Amino acid sequence: MKIAAFLEKHQPSIISCRRADTLQAAATLLYSNRIGAMPVVDSNGKLVGVLSERDIVSALSQRPHEVLKLYVRDVMSSPPVTAHLDEDMCAAQRRMMHHKFRHLPVVDDAGNLKGMLSIRDALEVELRDKELEAAVLRDNVISARYS
Repeated sequence: MKIAAFLEKHQPSIISCRRADTLQAAATLLYSNRIGAMPVVDSNGKLVGVLSERDIVSALSQRPHEVLKLYVRDVMSSPPVTAHLDEDMCAAQRRMMHHKFRHLPVVDDAGNLKGMLSIRDALEVELRDKELEAAVLRDNVISARYS
């Protein structure tokens, strides 16, 4: 399945933050929306990074006395690794596994942010594909028995 097709059916609104946001405000946004990562965008809405729970935990462990003074720009992952709308979901899944990410921003040809994928999204698509493949094989075996 293409990422564009998946996002058309499953993508809720994109929750993002800015580089100048405090880390505390961004953490609150992650928590209140029950998400594990979000894109960081500039004033034009262009993707400039990703902020994840892992980035926040890393900041807490490495700079515990400064954490309330930190900004998103201090801990975000940049430049972001992305997926493209025209890619297959399995390509995005492989990229997430390779980089050990659980979330991946999706961009179009112009680099505009179009969505966020999670590893759960990719695994759900893979599971549906495998279930469909199993059903087709089962039907082939059944029809071969009665032919």
